[in-house]
Amino acid sequence: MHYVSLIYQRDGSYSLPHPWLQRVRPYGGVLEALALHSKVTHVAQINYEGELIENGVNYHFVSCSDEQELFPYKLHRFIKSLKPDVVLVHSFNHPLQVVQLRLVLPNQVKIIVQNHAEKPAVGMRKVLQRLADKWVDAYLFASTTMGLDWVAKGNIASPKKIHEVMELSSVFYQTDKQIARAKTGVDADMVYLWVGRLDANKDPLTVVKAFIKFAEVNTKACLYMLYHTEELLTEIKKLLRESPNPDAVKLIGKLPHDDMQYWFNSADFFVAASYYEGSGTALCEALSCGCVPIVSDIPSFIMITDSGKIGLLFSPGKEDELLLCLNKSQELDLNAQRENALAYFKSNLSFEAIAQKIHAVASSL
Repeated sequence: MHYVSLIYQRDGSYSLPHPWLQRVRPYGGVLEALALHSKVTHVAQINYEGELIENGVNYHFVSCSDEQELFPYKLHRFIKSLKPDVVLVHSFNHPLQVVQLRLVLPNQVKIIVQNHAEKPAVGMRKVLQRLADKWVDAYLFASTTMGLDWVAKGNIASPKKIHEVMELSSVFYQTDKQIARAKTGVDADMVYLWVGRLDANKDPLTVVKAFIKFAEVNTKACLYMLYHTEELLTEIKKLLRESPNPDAVKLIGKLPHDDMQYWFNSADFFVAASYYEGSGTALCEALSCGCVPIVSDIPSFIMITDSGKIGLLFSPGKEDELLLCLNKSQELDLNAQRENALAYFKSNLSFEAIAQKIHAVASSL
């Protein structure tokens, strides 16, 4: 079977393929795993034109003008020339292009669209999504619940096209905790880790408020916060200044992504309080290193935690529920929970597991 993976969105920030490939490793690893048993071609648009074979995947970098963005006839003719069996379109944001793609491709070629955190559109884009739905053979969502929301809102006609497949995986892996902590300088007895933007959706304020109360009793616990945007940093610092134990929360800030390997392996628990996530990159990475999750019970997090069988879940925005989970975390069998996290990651969230699920969907069409 020949899979052609397609990104319509042009990324003008890259002029060479290898830096771009480095950035998209959490997605590219899925294609590489798929290429172990199938032919895989990936078509992308950066400020570079050429072809590259990397880890079994044939990458084609093409360039389309701004005038061709809405009507990419040249791109679609190229896709057709590749003679795919399946075209995997990334993002729901290009329904007009998907309709045109369907008109160019032979009828036997299947079109699968992968959700990358997009929410159901309104207005004209919703009309176009409903039109494109007639020619899309399957949709991939990190959580079935998220896909059913598209059906409920009328953007997708049938739940039969929805399949639960994670959009990305983790390039990280479990390593020796003492070696990792020597790299990070973490020295607390119980280490809790928070990773993300300091924005309202990630809700770090609820996390900090609950952890301050938790640390009043559990004085050997420490929360380390890694963040690459600072929207709520002022409010967080104010909370810590007024706290009886401000050292219970360490504000680390922004780090190179590769350093996260050591931070996830330094932590015992991973905490996240998001109201919405298209999947949950940091949570997936945490599980790949054996972190035990304490996260909000949103659809994607429920899937990643095996319906709450791994770690603890709380309602978004509920400080009291999070505090209860933090207290319960002291009673967990940490080694057993860690093994469960690693096993579930391997069987459901690894590159190989995701590739197997995509192939199963494509083979069923």
